Amino acid sequence: MKKEFYSNGKLLITGEYLVLDGAKAFALPTKFGQKLIVEKGNNQEIKWTSYDADGSIWLEERLPYDDILKKNTIGEPESVKNTLIEILHQGYLLNPDFINKTDGYQITTQLTFPRNWGLGTSSTLINNIAQWIDVDAFDLLNNSFGGSGYDIACAQNDSPIIYQLDNGKPKIETVLFDPQFTQNLYFVYLEKKQSSKASIASYFNNKNETLTEDIISNNKITEAVLMSKTIKEFAIALEEHEAQLSNILEMQTIKESLFPDFDGVIKSLGAWGGDFVLAISKNHPADYFKEKGFRTIIPYNEMIL
Repeated sequence: MKKEFYSNGKLLITGEYLVLDGAKAFALPTKFGQKLIVEKGNNQEIKWTSYDADGSIWLEERLPYDDILKKNTIGEPESVKNTLIEILHQGYLLNPDFINKTDGYQITTQLTFPRNWGLGTSSTLINNIAQWIDVDAFDLLNNSFGGSGYDIACAQNDSPIIYQLDNGKPKIETVLFDPQFTQNLYFVYLEKKQSSKASIASYFNNKNETLTEDIISNNKITEAVLMSKTIKEFAIALEEHEAQLSNILEMQTIKESLFPDFDGVIKSLGAWGGDFVLAISKNHPADYFKEKGFRTIIPYNEMIL
């Protein structure tokens, strides 16, 4: 009884934060992702081993069924083990058979990207678990980790998507995005992982009550990004997006705070302040970013499916 599941990573190009309030978000599944392997176990427990991209073990736990059923947690509430128990507990509530009809499991997960990159360690895990226990991944996300769900949509699709919450329900449209200027697009890792939960909480604390005009503006920008024929049109749309979110979040843009002398455009992706940014540059910007201390620069075609 060996089963294998795989989910894509994600990068959010437009609609960060506002997607939670119904704005249209443009997102790209990545060539990197996570695999989950399920094998037969025993002793009414799950033996869980998680491997990072370099082959090192970053999580090794025994999860007794009793802990999952009763949601027994120990130590820090936000620990990886406790988060895993929470996800599996919610999975059990959605489909008890995956525990009630088995003696145990050996679970192995394998990331194909370093887990500190923020490409979807949690979303790929939730989608893989949902596939394994045969439940809806969006329900499992909502009941456990929370968030808009765009990352789950990326996990399930192999092409660019427009994602929107309509009365809380996900709407997913696959779209064509293959402009001539992808050779001028680079993803730069900011050397720190941003907590999605923390940034979402900050957004809800700071946002204005009425976001209708902002959402309309975001949707127009998203459309402009998709329809861009030239790199100039694309850059102008993303700069407008950065300015809008800067105003809503009352934060400097990432270019203003870290890269004011960069000859090009820099766009935050997903949670502001960490993970990856998108750099638009006429020439390969590796030397510039390395001088600033940022050594992970990935061309678009090496990152995106």
